Amino acid sequence: MSKNYRAELVGVFGDPVDENPTGVMEEAAFEALGLPFRYLTIRVRREELPGAIAGLRAFNMRGINLTIPHKIAVIPHLDELTEAAEIIGAVNTVINEGGRLIGENTDGKGMLESFAENGCEVKNKHLVILGAGGAARAIAVEAALAGAGQVTILNRTLKKARELSEMIANRTGVPSEGLPLLPEVRVPEGTDVLVNATSIGLYPDTGSRPDIDYDSITPGMVVTDVVFNDPNTRFLQAAKKRGARIINGLGMLVNQGAVNFKLWTGKEAPKALMERTLRGEFGLD
Repeated sequence: MSKNYRAELVGVFGDPVDENPTGVMEEAAFEALGLPFRYLTIRVRREELPGAIAGLRAFNMRGINLTIPHKIAVIPHLDELTEAAEIIGAVNTVINEGGRLIGENTDGKGMLESFAENGCEVKNKHLVILGAGGAARAIAVEAALAGAGQVTILNRTLKKARELSEMIANRTGVPSEGLPLLPEVRVPEGTDVLVNATSIGLYPDTGSRPDIDYDSITPGMVVTDVVFNDPNTRFLQAAKKRGARIINGLGMLVNQGAVNFKLWTGKEAPKALMERTLRGEFGLD
């Protein structure tokens, strides 16, 4: 029998993307299961996305992850969206099924799984989400579908915050409000879970944090961040000082990565191995 030297290709398109560690955990999982897959970390500038998707098709890649700034912009280039991705209006994962590119969103699923693993339930809780981009949309919709009592969106562009909150209310029936993310804005009273779903704090801007009134964070809150490099963000550090229970972005990354792994390979992901690999990358073990 002749040998097969061809690898099945997956990866991530984004800008910035150099510090994205997803490939490390996915490659560790492929190797552990003996799968001939390779994960490519590819810088794709905003204006280069159409060409990158054409390349994905030409190379017959099995799929791709999307990160900033492509999660919404990719949609016109796809053949189909899953129901969740259609409601969310953003895509972080593409699956190539026989030449048809199907957009899915696993960000919100990953975050809710991370919540559950840390003993944080969203049912009947008031979630406040900073940002109105792809990650914010995914988390807001998945939380609403999971039975959140209220979802409040704070965004620097008020129009986008209101558009997202209206979509949540209309599509899920969960009360939602859009508010401006003004400098030193107070976290709304009654907040149970506060999520930074902006890119503030993402490499290379790791010294930044959202401009809110951190003294309005209370010990009863759960505070989490989608930013994972460094996972100990200044946002989480400030929340911890106020007595809040914090959940870093690694759990979301591992859980959405495990979902992606199964979508591309059809195999259950070795999630514990993936988490250990990521923790090792960040020197957390």
